[in-house]
Amino acid sequence: MQLQNGKKLKSLTVLSSALLTLSLAATACGGSNGDGNASPSASGGNSPSASAGASASASASPSESAEPAEKVTIDFWAQKFEDTTDAWFKKYVDAYNKSQNNVQIKLTIVPGDAWDQKMKAAQAAGKAPEIRTLSYGNIATSAKTGQILPLNDLMDPAVFDDLYDNVKDFVTVDGKYYAYPKLVEPSTVMYYRKDLFQAAGLDPEKPPTTWAELLEDAKLLTKKGVFGFSIAQNAGDLGWSSWGLQYNAAGHLALTDDWSKADINNDGYKALFKFYQDAYQSGAMPKQQLAGYTDIKGFGEGKVAIQVNGSWAMGQLRNTYKDMVGKVGIAPMASIDGDQTKPTATLGGWTLAVDGKAKHPKEAAGFIQYLLAGDPAIMIDFFKTAQFSKFSPRKSVDEAMKSDPDASKDEWRALIAEKIIPYAKAEPIYPWDVAMAVSTGIESAMKGTSVDKAIAKAEKDINDFVAKNKLAGTNPKS
Repeated sequence: MQLQNGKKLKSLTVLSSALLTLSLAATACGGSNGDGNASPSASGGNSPSASAGASASASASPSESAEPAEKVTIDFWAQKFEDTTDAWFKKYVDAYNKSQNNVQIKLTIVPGDAWDQKMKAAQAAGKAPEIRTLSYGNIATSAKTGQILPLNDLMDPAVFDDLYDNVKDFVTVDGKYYAYPKLVEPSTVMYYRKDLFQAAGLDPEKPPTTWAELLEDAKLLTKKGVFGFSIAQNAGDLGWSSWGLQYNAAGHLALTDDWSKADINNDGYKALFKFYQDAYQSGAMPKQQLAGYTDIKGFGEGKVAIQVNGSWAMGQLRNTYKDMVGKVGIAPMASIDGDQTKPTATLGGWTLAVDGKAKHPKEAAGFIQYLLAGDPAIMIDFFKTAQFSKFSPRKSVDEAMKSDPDASKDEWRALIAEKIIPYAKAEPIYPWDVAMAVSTGIESAMKGTSVDKAIAKAEKDINDFVAKNKLAGTNPKS
């Protein structure tokens, strides 16, 4: 899961205040997402993916066409994620270094809470790493300020054709690709208890598809000791977890494209605020959130019948609440009108980028191509370590998973890959203060403020922030 926006690890991972996290995640997103025990690949180099990765590197690295007089050493900084992710990075850095004699990748794992300070100090000293992990939300600003290089002329163009169309936009600024994605993590998935559905007279194979149905089912499912429904309730979690539902209700996010003013005083946002208000006031939700949004603890302990969480919760369920897994169904989050081709989730996640002052940009990009855009077996190995709770941005990797014994039989993975990710949107890149103004308004409405008053207050707060910070016309992707 991501480490951005103060959300999923701060994972962030569900947050670093300026905006994941393929983590994905986390949770979504940085920090442990419950992705679990040591991966099968972490202990050795005998797996098919390890040998395939090593053999694939020679053709993947553009640096080999002109052999340097001495080996080039390239610093690669990766933010600290799950232990299994760290082990995966180390495994394939070692494989790449052993596979050729031209480039030596030097990996440094940096804790998320130390990342900003360490990176700023390195940049000030002219010693920034040539390769770094970068969340989607930070790509546009980093590109506009020259902190990272475009990759179009540094990598094989075919690797960008392999990306899903909606993910291409995440890494594109002014028509150029500035990072290569590693993973995506949908922020919003609906987990539900099939056994409790059946006991309440509901069809466990037909979870609710509209907000109205969801609230109706939640009331029926609410029994002594069990709440029918749980979703984010506090402003911090609502700030990012509601983005997909903002798209769903209004078709856009809270600012105009030119960042000149708020765009929330409309029927879509009013319906969104009303949904959260009705859910909270119905009695089907706990008055106090049982755990942070990125933690599915309440559901795992049997205290909630329908829980909205990110894809990373799959790993937590499979590792921490194994006895519950057979009773769990998953589905896309209910939509305002039942149309499940409308977005209900945003996709956080992580990429690799080349520093704007890299001394060896071709070699750095060559390693990124090897690791993230080369042999699909390398990335399948990663997704296995994540219990398939994170997802591929590449078509060829998903195609290869169809013949992988573990991936092909994972029904949860297939449902999210086919029914949620294709319709999901990118997280916004505007300042976190805008998201917090909206989420504070939602929380206020949940606790009794009228929807109109909550909307008006959020609108004023956003417009005041825009004016004070001269935000109009500064959208780096506009």
